[in-house]
Amino acid sequence: MTGTTKTEKNEPRVYVGTYGKYNNGSIKGAWLNLADYADKDAFYSACAELHKDESDPELMFQDHEGIPEGMISESSIEDELWEWLALGDGERELVAVYREHVDASGSIEDAQDSYQGTFESEEDWAESFLDDTGILKEVPESLRGYIDYEKYVRDAGYNGTSFVRHEGKVWVFNQ
Repeated sequence: MTGTTKTEKNEPRVYVGTYGKYNNGSIKGAWLNLADYADKDAFYSACAELHKDESDPELMFQDHEGIPEGMISESSIEDELWEWLALGDGERELVAVYREHVDASGSIEDAQDSYQGTFESEEDWAESFLDDTGILKEVPESLRGYIDYEKYVRDAGYNGTSFVRHEGKVWVFNQ
């Protein structure tokens, strides 16, 4: 695409056009990297400057990259997106995984509150959970090898625990 710069994988950006241009057969606009703007007002000022050739541009967010599920639509951007941008990379990824796989309308707080950790496998989570809660200590050492962690994971899923495979790890969320 002419006029764009190369961006890092998953860098939050939005292609901003207008409904007026679109309705007249044009998708003229530009990719705006959200990291370039201090806040929502600065972003919308840049959008207004980009489309200053229209007297009252009705913005159209025609495409986006690196933004969690549900935080942007063709005609609006959730206020929570700006809070998400202020998070560190790990917290951003956590929210993105949660919204993509668990609850597309969940808040940042929902994602953080329900996050149980990242593990090599579901069974690793089960063993860690049982150990952390003290339940495993109640089982005699000689019997611990007989615990069926796979079935424990299955039952945890029935009771609201979500297991998400993402980039080779299992992300665990509790509902």
